[in-house]
Order: sequence, then C-alpha cells, then structure tokens
Amino acid sequence: MTAAILFAFASAAFLGAAVVTSQLGLRTMEPLSGAAVSMPAFALLFLLLSPILLAGEPVVWRGLPIFAAIGLFFPASLTLLAFASNRALGPVITSTLGNLAPLFSVALAIALLNEPLRPVQAAGLAIAVAGAVIISVTRPRDLGHWRSFALLLPLAAALVRGVIPPIVKLGLEVWPSPLWATFIGYVTSSLVVLAVQRVRAGSFIAKAPASGLLWFVVTGIASGLATLMMFAAVRHGPITLVAPIVAVYPLVTVLMSKLMLKHIAITPRIVGGTVLTVAGVALVLAG
Repeated sequence: MTAAILFAFASAAFLGAAVVTSQLGLRTMEPLSGAAVSMPAFALLFLLLSPILLAGEPVVWRGLPIFAAIGLFFPASLTLLAFASNRALGPVITSTLGNLAPLFSVALAIALLNEPLRPVQAAGLAIAVAGAVIISVTRPRDLGHWRSFALLLPLAAALVRGVIPPIVKLGLEVWPSPLWATFIGYVTSSLVVLAVQRVRAGSFIAKAPASGLLWFVVTGIASGLATLMMFAAVRHGPITLVAPIVAVYPLVTVLMSKLMLKHIAITPRIVGGTVLTVAGVALVLAG
C-alpha cells in the first residue's frame, strides 16, 4: 500500500503540472497539433530509455492487444479533450470538472473489480473531491455561460480518466508491468494522433513557434510520467485508495498557475478547499 500511495501522489504532481504547461503551449498551438507533439515526445523518450527501463521486464504477448486497445483511446482521446478544454475554459475550470474522475473510477472499481469501499473511505473521497472543486472553481470573464457546450469537454475527459484505471488494472492482471502498459499505450496513442494530424493538416507536425513546441514536449513528459505513476499505483493498490489521492492534482495546478500564469490569488476559498482536500485524503488513507 505504501508504494501505491507514493505512486498516486507522484501521479497527481505530474498531472497538475501538465495542466499548466499545456496552457502555456496552447498560446501558440491548437489542441490537436499540441497532442501530436506531446505524446510522441514521451513515446520517443521512453523508446530511447527502453533498453534500461524495460530490462528484466518479461513480455506477456497475450497482454499486448489489451494495452494496444487501451492506447487507441487513452491517452489519445483524453489528451485531445483536455487540451481542447484547456484552450476553451482554461486550466482551472479543466481541473475543476476533472475532479469528477475519481467518482467514475471508484464506481467502476466497485462494480467491475468488486473492490470494497469502507464508509470512512467513501466520506474521504467525497470530502477530497469537494475540496478540490472548491480550490479550482472560478468563473473567468471569458468563460461565458456555465451551460456552454464547452463544459462537455472536461466532463468527457473526466469520464475517460475515470474509466481507464479499472480497465488498466484488469490488463495488469494479465501482464503485470506498468512500464510496458505505458509504453504500448503511448506508442499506440501517438500513432493515432499523428495520423489524425496528418489527415487534418497535411503534415505530422504543425509549424509553430519553438516555445510552443517546447512547452508541449514538457507537457508530454509530465503527462506520460503521470500515466506511468498512475498505472504503477493501481498495480500495487486498490483504485478506491489510488483515485482519491490522484484527485488532489488541482493543488499543484493552482500553485503552478500562481507561479507561472500570474492570475491566481491565494484566497480563503483556496485555503478552505486545501484543508478539505487534505482532510479527505487523510480519511481515505485512514480507512
């Protein structure tokens, strides 16, 4: 359980950072073009390091189609949805509605994997999600009406992010290697977004300022590490424990937004939300 907890916190940290760095990249690139840079960047880095990372990791061929099938949808669809949401609504709103993901994860883990959820854990999950929403929620002037169709983007991303962990956990029961799961998933997703980019724009990589390309390379590495850490967490512990911990990533998003985007003020609302989030995670760990 200790390994699962540490991996989950690491996933939250990388995920929160990726939300902010993608916003910086989206200043000069559109979501699809950014995805066509970020995912292949991490896949290429992983490939270069694979002689070291995958040394001693046995290959289970019957698990290959499982992880490849997952890669057709994750992280490809999630990345496109998250980038589009980031561009339309900003990183804070994207994180706010993204906090619904653990609710989907836990519900599916209970139904599909028969994982138990103790009352203390359920209370902690609800409190942690509520705290994360309070931290993130805002209404920027350029958001428009709350009923805008753009709000469907982060909701769909939350659904994808929530559904994937239980499915990945089933795959890891066949091939218990988070490293291979991440590598195969990212290679498959990279091929998907590159193909879409080629059909849509006529080239695999869009012409863009070097700063935009660099920010999406950074985003891809951060997102990839978040995925790897999340896969490792669900490999070592139940989703009912992992999902609420990963849900604290808005703490990182808000902190980095304050430092890098210069538009977040530390208010009593954020302090109160932080207290709730920490208390909720503490209850989950205690449960």
